[in-house]
Amino acid sequence: MLLPFDRRLAVNAALLAVVAGIAPATAAHAAPAARPAGTVQAGPPAPDLPALERALRNTTAAGAPGAMARFSGPGGTRTRAVGVRDRTTGAAMDPAARFRIGSVSKTFTSVVLLQLVAEKKIGLDASVNGHLPGLLPDDRVTVRHLLTHRSGLADYTNAMFERTVPGFEAVRNRVFAYQDLVKLSLAEPRTNRPGAAYAYSNTNFVVLGMLIEKATGRTVATEYERRIIKPLALRNTSYVHPGTAIRGLHARGYLHPDEAGAPLVDSTEQTVSWAQSAGAVISGQADLNTFTSALLGGKLLPKPMLDAMTAATPTDSTGTRSYGLGLRRYDLSCGTSVYGHTGTVQGFYTYAFSTRDGRRSLAAMANTSNRGGANTALGGTLEAAFCGTGAAKPAKGAARGFAAAPADADLPERHAR
Repeated sequence: MLLPFDRRLAVNAALLAVVAGIAPATAAHAAPAARPAGTVQAGPPAPDLPALERALRNTTAAGAPGAMARFSGPGGTRTRAVGVRDRTTGAAMDPAARFRIGSVSKTFTSVVLLQLVAEKKIGLDASVNGHLPGLLPDDRVTVRHLLTHRSGLADYTNAMFERTVPGFEAVRNRVFAYQDLVKLSLAEPRTNRPGAAYAYSNTNFVVLGMLIEKATGRTVATEYERRIIKPLALRNTSYVHPGTAIRGLHARGYLHPDEAGAPLVDSTEQTVSWAQSAGAVISGQADLNTFTSALLGGKLLPKPMLDAMTAATPTDSTGTRSYGLGLRRYDLSCGTSVYGHTGTVQGFYTYAFSTRDGRRSLAAMANTSNRGGANTALGGTLEAAFCGTGAAKPAKGAARGFAAAPADADLPERHAR
């Protein structure tokens, strides 16, 4: 099946606004050009490998010790890696290394939740309090509101990580109950009434973890394993909470402090208990390619659930960034749309996206965080991978706008440089 992207290759270059090496979310939609009668439909472009590597080098130039990307598609698999995965030993970044995927975990949680909806164990438009009596102060909050970040529940991480390194060290080895995190959120004013507006909040996916455990009688770790990890044979994916180690070959993560010139903090070992079902999964690039490809290819959800998941609504004024049910959609400069999620956890930035048919997938990682410029540069791997050669130059200042957009942030980066 050919995607809308494949019918837009002749689009007017003057309307294209983003290039490999910066984030994908600033381009406007472009109208398709007329195709002469009798011409053969062109296939999707091959990834621009020099541009892909350039985006990774831009990422390390912006402060990441290392960065890597893996693209898979009908033409095979391509990997690129630059910099180091361990600053102490000098070990080179390795495409086979595992890492913390942060909020890409939200898509894992969404898949499990939507499977339970399909099994009629949870109601998508049911009140959360109907499943978890008395948890929230407003019966109007529904399961769908949680999945779309429209619950109005405040994100407790804003206060938790107001000061980057002290906030992290305070929770690095701490073990929270889900209820503890919900209580932190409820101590803050709600951002809006339920359903009124998109406002990204980790609290939503903490509550979804509670719903999964209530509906199944099993832990989130068990449900990830039996519903996603084992069926897809994801050999490098795990949920070890509250364990702190990343087993096997892995990249070490480095957190940038708030103070200019302060040394990086090795943040590799932590419980990630402050996130749990909102961001504590560990994985690798090959597994992320497999996961997003299988999801968009219809292997994890029945069609009605996948259609609901991918029915994304815009989250910013450009109309090129949208959010569905635990799934982001980015509309790239060349006219294609990709679906997946970004991830930020102390020491790691992650992108994991596929085309709507699941046939082309990209996973990219940088082993740093709280460095907006590095996150923006890493986003440029999407343009290089999915738009191929000839992607247009960005509008001046576009990269900064993407990095600073609070509505699209997985974690607060108000101090990031």
